[in-house]
Amino acid sequence: MSILLAARLVEILLGISLIIQTAEYLKLLEYSKVGGVWDWKFQRADVPASQIWVLQVLDFFFTPENYKLLLVFRFVFALSLIFSGVSIYTAWALLLSNLLILIRWRGAFNGGSDFMTLVVTCGLTLGQTWGYFDGQAMGWVAALWYISIHSISSYFMSGWVKLLNGAWRRGISMPVFLDTGVYGPLKDQSIFAHPVVARLCSWSFILWEACMPLALTSYPAAMFFCSIAVVFHFLVFWFFGLNRFFWAWISSLPAILYCSTWNWSVS
Repeated sequence: MSILLAARLVEILLGISLIIQTAEYLKLLEYSKVGGVWDWKFQRADVPASQIWVLQVLDFFFTPENYKLLLVFRFVFALSLIFSGVSIYTAWALLLSNLLILIRWRGAFNGGSDFMTLVVTCGLTLGQTWGYFDGQAMGWVAALWYISIHSISSYFMSGWVKLLNGAWRRGISMPVFLDTGVYGPLKDQSIFAHPVVARLCSWSFILWEACMPLALTSYPAAMFFCSIAVVFHFLVFWFFGLNRFFWAWISSLPAILYCSTWNWSVS
């Protein structure tokens, strides 16, 4: 995969991901206003009172009016990723808005998908800043490698955590998770409730995630591992309704595909 194609795909997929996330935040504005269950005054208590200037900055951004304006600007910048691509200004705006939103929700609103979004926006910001001083080509190389390493590491760590967990090795954990899904609890006649099927599925995910670094060995290997990733994240969306996880991780896959074609003989 060429660097330009990989970069463009990252821009488009991240843009879609950010639009969905921002639309969800906008939908929740009613509950974030003064007197709502997510009123800023509750999260504000997490900031040490001694950090007066920090509180002043956060109080400015998290008034109901300014917070809504922040989300609207984020939505516009996300659209610009899709239609015109990233610039150094867009990248920094998205990164800073992402950090502010993470602070607003005490570190994460939707767990790992928020942090993978942070990884990709950090990668774009790194690439655009690097490219500003050393040429856009090298900037994209830095951005795609940054995203790729973090994405692969997330799969790798997840796989090895499952491997070290006896409940995952025995196929016990997966049916428990599926019981909490959109269509849960599992019916007794469900194929996933069968111990042999549950263990087979568990080991399939364990081996795929734990071996994810092998995606960097060749482009066909990357296509194999990334194709499974698409199916895996779609199944997570289908069974648990976690649409953020699908788009957050999918936006990192073009970086892996590009890095799998890296010519290590070039100094």
